[in-house]
Amino acid sequence: MEILRRLKNSPEQEVRILLLGLDNAGKTTILKQLASEDISHITPTQGFNIKSVQSQGFKLNVWDIGGQRKIRPYWRNYFENTDLLIYVIDSSDRKRFDETAQELAELLDEEKLNMVPLLIFANKQDMTMAATAAEIAESLNLHTIRDRIWQIQPCSALTAEGVQEGMVWLCRNIPTRRK
Repeated sequence: MEILRRLKNSPEQEVRILLLGLDNAGKTTILKQLASEDISHITPTQGFNIKSVQSQGFKLNVWDIGGQRKIRPYWRNYFENTDLLIYVIDSSDRKRFDETAQELAELLDEEKLNMVPLLIFANKQDMTMAATAAEIAESLNLHTIRDRIWQIQPCSALTAEGVQEGMVWLCRNIPTRRK
């Protein structure tokens, strides 16, 4: 995969990516796009999905955890050894921006996720009522994040537009393995 070329210097390095967000944000669709899988029949994730992508001696492990309210307390079981955090937001579901902002703030307060680079996919940009990435950044108070690097990337999981650009940013910001 082209986006993983940067990691060629560290053969056999594994990177653990945690993919989180509220239910129906598009996490699994993004994951399937990354794995070049069919996205025509996606159902809500009841537990988790994990996909490993190998490229040039590099293993990318992406953990997609369900986002239903009853599942969210279990997110913390997956924080250990996370190298990168991807948080997906449904840009068209403005009534849930407060809820998603609260969940993101709680994630950023987690000690095990301290300093972990954050990519926010502002998904569903193909929808007419979608908020812009700038509107979402303001709504989530992203400008107050000081303890990690972060990026908000507008995208559409259905068309894959913007997904590759987000992953390029992510690969540029992979931290050295934390001990």
